[in-house]
Amino acid sequence: MKIKSAEELGKLIRNTRKSQGLTQSDLAIACKAGIRFIVELENGKETAQIGKTINVLNMLGLSINIGE
Repeated sequence: MKIKSAEELGKLIRNTRKSQGLTQSDLAIACKAGIRFIVELENGKETAQIGKTINVLNMLGLSINIGE
């Protein structure tokens, strides 16, 4: 899947989290992040910290592939 915006990434994270039966609070605890970070990430906040974002993706079993 090609992600072209922070909003699309947020939707993917939200849908994956829900499909795994996790609440935002569950995910925040598992990733050692604040719930506010998870909420903002799922809402497509463009200034989300990349390290925390990658941690959330890994926790959900998602990966990033960078190419041309």
